[in-house]
Amino acid sequence: MVADNTRDLSKWALLSIAASIVVIGLKVLAWQLTGSVGLLSDAAESVVNLVAAVIAFIALRIAAKPADDEHNFGHVKSEYFSAVVEGVLIVVAAIVIIATAVERLINPVELEQVGIGLAVSVLASVINALVAWQLIRVGRAYRSLTLEADGKHLMTDVWTTAGVVLGVAAVALTGWLVLDPLIAIAVAINIIFVGYKLMRSSTMGLMDSAIPAEQLAAIDEVLDRHRSAEVDFHDIRTREAGHLRFVQMHMLVPGAWTVKRGHDLVEEIETELHDAVEDLVPTVHLEPIDDPRSYESWRR
Repeated sequence: MVADNTRDLSKWALLSIAASIVVIGLKVLAWQLTGSVGLLSDAAESVVNLVAAVIAFIALRIAAKPADDEHNFGHVKSEYFSAVVEGVLIVVAAIVIIATAVERLINPVELEQVGIGLAVSVLASVINALVAWQLIRVGRAYRSLTLEADGKHLMTDVWTTAGVVLGVAAVALTGWLVLDPLIAIAVAINIIFVGYKLMRSSTMGLMDSAIPAEQLAAIDEVLDRHRSAEVDFHDIRTREAGHLRFVQMHMLVPGAWTVKRGHDLVEEIETELHDAVEDLVPTVHLEPIDDPRSYESWRR
């Protein structure tokens, strides 16, 4: 049953929410101490991180719900919507950063208390890095696009902070005020690229993309063990939805077989498929091998 494969990963999103609140406070403090537009843009991105973490929490709670009468295949696809929203928010944050940086290019401002401000910002970045690493690790382990996207979002924030810190430090060392907004713009462009990749992977999931080649090969290996003069398979189709993987196929057997014999073989094959591919939901349509209609594809 699909419902048995659901899992509640929302506690990890709560970790992201807590970290984002702490980081926002630290980065706002760093901005107030220095007056750096780069640090301000960094703090603005962290606000987006908080919103994204809340969205991720909601999506994960929905994804954990079992299948019901209105959603027979469960709710796992809600994770894709969360990841799309995160991608959009990343791009929006980058645009805001660029707009703020351009204004500072036109109207440069001297920076203050750079040392303390950078120290606070680095502390915030360390917190983000630790949480991002944990979210990506758990997301990959459970194939949760939402958690992995949230982790990558936070890791993007880490690189943003690194770039901003270097820029502010360079301004302090050289006195070139233009470096502060230029670094902010460069970081924002990188953020846009990350957001684009995230939105692309999310929309591919919403389009029912086939499972990865490695898992498809594992399915073929199971079926090959059962292929013979009496048994064959065709019209094999796969798709992914969140952490679940689905495969449907026609299994051809002699028409003289009893229903029980055919069903017993289906049960055996499904068990092997489950062992070969984690969280796989197979659908096997049993058909007589000597009937020409058995070779038709699934009706569209």
